[in-house]
Amino acid sequence: MSLKVISHKVVYRGRVFNTIVDEVEYESGNRGIREVAEHSGGAVVLPLLDDGRIVLVYQYRYPLKEHIYELPAGKLEPNEPPESCARRELKEETGYEADRLEKLTAIFTTPGFCTEKLHIFIARNLHDGKQELEEGELGLSLKVIPAKEAFEMVRRNEIVDAKTIVGLFFLEKFLNH
Repeated sequence: MSLKVISHKVVYRGRVFNTIVDEVEYESGNRGIREVAEHSGGAVVLPLLDDGRIVLVYQYRYPLKEHIYELPAGKLEPNEPPESCARRELKEETGYEADRLEKLTAIFTTPGFCTEKLHIFIARNLHDGKQELEEGELGLSLKVIPAKEAFEMVRRNEIVDAKTIVGLFFLEKFLNH
């Protein structure tokens, strides 16, 4: 499908994303409006301890008005390589640093309206240190559990975050091979 962009307007520039409104013309000649959340992307880390347990974060998510379990993750800074972001977020949110970081996959979170692309890594050979939480993360807590328990939490709808479910899916396949 090819769209002709009639007009392009950035209606909001934010710290996390920009909002764009485009007027487009479809191949049929009909016109429509496309709204886009422009996001720089991010990195997600699945911290895997030597004993097979994983580290989840439990944090308050303002848009949901509730706490949820997630893998550590964060937004890419301008021109930042995803691996650097993954290492930074792992340290900030969990205190751990990894000797080995391997990319599992990359996903588009909501391609119908958002440009966000998340790069998902597995972190191994972890060394414990001190968390460096940002102001909005001060209520964050850690849950260190066997991977099998995390898979069960997904099945029981206790883990509902998409990036975390994708990371755990790749871990389950990784552990079974």
